[in-house]
Amino acid sequence: MSIRHMPNSIPFRVEPMLASVAREPFDRKGWVYEEKYDGYRIIAYKEGRKVQLFSRNDIDRAARYPQIADAIRALHPATLVLDGEAVVFDRASISRFQLMQRGAADSVFVAFDCLFLNGKDLRREPLSVRRAALEKVLSPSVLSSPGSILRLSQRLAGNGLAAYKVATKKGLEGLIAKDLSSPYVESRSDRWQKVKVHQEDEFVIGGFTKPDGSRKYFGALLLGAYADGKLHYVGKVGTGFDEATLATLYRKMQPLVTPVSAFVDLPREKNTSFLKPKLVAQVSYSEITSDIKVRQAVFLGLRDDKTAKEVRAPAGI
Repeated sequence: MSIRHMPNSIPFRVEPMLASVAREPFDRKGWVYEEKYDGYRIIAYKEGRKVQLFSRNDIDRAARYPQIADAIRALHPATLVLDGEAVVFDRASISRFQLMQRGAADSVFVAFDCLFLNGKDLRREPLSVRRAALEKVLSPSVLSSPGSILRLSQRLAGNGLAAYKVATKKGLEGLIAKDLSSPYVESRSDRWQKVKVHQEDEFVIGGFTKPDGSRKYFGALLLGAYADGKLHYVGKVGTGFDEATLATLYRKMQPLVTPVSAFVDLPREKNTSFLKPKLVAQVSYSEITSDIKVRQAVFLGLRDDKTAKEVRAPAGI
């Protein structure tokens, strides 16, 4: 028996399509190359006047980003599902996760996919069709209207190798390569691939060290990632904190302090406090060394849209 839906309702909720990691830049016929954004992934649902902004962990962020919700509510379609990212841009128009940590007031919504439009499910359509629908919804007049905080994801170049050079020159974290013939799937897919320029990943916080000198609260965070269900130690991060961040993080870590290390391979180290593996840090770094440790790590912020168990270890563990 068929189920009838109200005119202004959407008969599904989706998990986001995720990109696989490419080992190196590439160029393929029928693919496009978009800027990779550094913010919070959002699936936006518009059902008449009702707007929901779901994060990767299925929390409605409409209250956190009311300006984004209002902007989507003002769009013409009665029913609409957009996939995109809530981001904050710096003065050079580069999205920065660190800026997201300072508040949501300056956030904009960058849309890169349209999954449902005026009663029509587009998930099985190729990306080329979905992108065309997205560009009709976010028309030049919408994007250029005064105070608009909606954006279309930017394509960097038609050639993947040229796009990589553009991303490198602009100082982007990376780019996303997408097969134009790909349908939208609710899983990780090789038909979307992430090409990294600047190394940045999520890591589990498994402990912290005692502060030295005049520093307050803690010295460095002990970082880990999961492989085969076990938390492996991948190094420390001791930079990227101001005093307010140190204080806030310290308060959040205190309820998680435990006498037992969650790491399976943590080296012996003095003045270390262990934590239950609950908090996830966004960290930039120069490289991962041959012994699978992050080098020149910088703390960017905490992620509340991903669980610790989602954090996978780099190749080699």
